[in-house]
Amino acid sequence: MRQSRVYTGQALAPGTEITLEAEAGHYLTRVLRLRAGESLVLYNGDGRDYTAELVSAQRNQVRVRVFARLSAVAESPLDLTLVQAISRGERMDYSLQKATELGVTALQPLFTERVEVRLEASRLEKRMAHWRAVIQAACGQCGRATVPVLKTPLGLEKWLQVPAPGLRLVLTPDAGLSISALEPPAVCVELLVGPEGGLSEREHERCARFGVLAVAMGPRILRTETAGPAAIAVLQALFGDF
Repeated sequence: MRQSRVYTGQALAPGTEITLEAEAGHYLTRVLRLRAGESLVLYNGDGRDYTAELVSAQRNQVRVRVFARLSAVAESPLDLTLVQAISRGERMDYSLQKATELGVTALQPLFTERVEVRLEASRLEKRMAHWRAVIQAACGQCGRATVPVLKTPLGLEKWLQVPAPGLRLVLTPDAGLSISALEPPAVCVELLVGPEGGLSEREHERCARFGVLAVAMGPRILRTETAGPAAIAVLQALFGDF
């Protein structure tokens, strides 16, 4: 039977006891209804899983004892970053969640001309915290012990001016090159997915000028929250661990 798997931001070591964060404690005791003496698995993003046991569950304090450090699910050999134009609410959550499940290394939210979401500093901080929680929960579901890096949102122009660490791709419906025809990347891949209304003509021209390679995903126009996961799955099948 599969054990419950929970994220904590704390350091973990065999033989220690910790008090879980309120959200994790609530999930274990109120949602999963675990009781003292029951076992679980903890992870904190260091690349390992940890067996543990629920020691006590009081109203405002859930204590667990850490027993052993385990090898976790291996990460994909493909170093892949999803550069996702910010979409509204659940669409952005879906993009981040599925990209995490599919094995991306990092996630770069992006502001483009047709992005309708506008986030001031205070709202951006809350949104980033929410996105981190979505990513951490996705890791818990899919068995990953390494949490993808969530990068600070950038505008398209600023992202283009950051030195490219490897191959940069942008999904473009009428591109002459199919994503399935790509040659194996030498280092890593950054995949740019536009917003609901797509990138503007000017933005496509800027991408081309900076060496971002346009690739197509077949004859159908995909939603922004579908396009990223679909392309990631193809790249993982070609060059990753699918």
